[in-house]
Amino acid sequence: MANYTDDLRLAHLLADNADSVSMSRFKASDLRIDTKPDMTPVSDADVATEQAIRSTLAKARPRDAVHGEEGDDTGWGPRRWIIDPIDGTKNYVRGVPVWATLIALMVEDEVVASVVSAPALGRRWWASKGDGAYAGKSLLQGQPIRTSGVSSLADASFSYSEVSEWMASGRGQHFVNLLRDCWRTRAYGDFWSYMLVAEGAVDLAAEPELALHDMAALDVIVREAGGTFTDLDGKPGPLGEGAIATNGPLLDLALDALRPDEIN
Repeated sequence: MANYTDDLRLAHLLADNADSVSMSRFKASDLRIDTKPDMTPVSDADVATEQAIRSTLAKARPRDAVHGEEGDDTGWGPRRWIIDPIDGTKNYVRGVPVWATLIALMVEDEVVASVVSAPALGRRWWASKGDGAYAGKSLLQGQPIRTSGVSSLADASFSYSEVSEWMASGRGQHFVNLLRDCWRTRAYGDFWSYMLVAEGAVDLAAEPELALHDMAALDVIVREAGGTFTDLDGKPGPLGEGAIATNGPLLDLALDALRPDEIN
């Protein structure tokens, strides 16, 4: 099995630089906010954070491709870095501390290493293929994390995204039914839902509309913590429609609950 230790260390360095940029603009009175064509907000901090990551990658991994939310794709080849400079921009621009920089390395179509850094929460999560998942303040202060053993929806804690997205997805009623079937439901939001699954604090998380940069870094952390990460139809990985992350035992139950009527 390939060793991605050096890549993971680089991802932490990229996250350190990103944290410096993003935190310097968090709650800044002169933060500039624009609206992208898809009507989602983008701040000058999003752009500057991604530029900082790309600049370091250009020097440290010049042969690797890069895909980011705010910039054009660069490079070509089997190794590709996937960047979301600020996941949770709506929180960021309102001063809510639940946001993070997502950095992942994909080889072919598999995510093999990633770091999720939430500096305003003082927490970071990371994993590499075959080496487990960890959380803590830094690479040297990490503790192993593991998904829960909950096996029934009646005992499960479910974290979800905006209700309007589910209603627009064609799975709205299925989503509502799943909420009713679960013991506890909360919209922790964005990256945090999935990191809580990896930590075993939440048992199930799902969103109907996500892009590759939203999901790549989350995927390997959940899997290395013992969980599953699939699209809404059960295909493993971050390349499909939306995402369902589970502790493992709940995967089939969640997929069945959210499956469109014409497939049931």
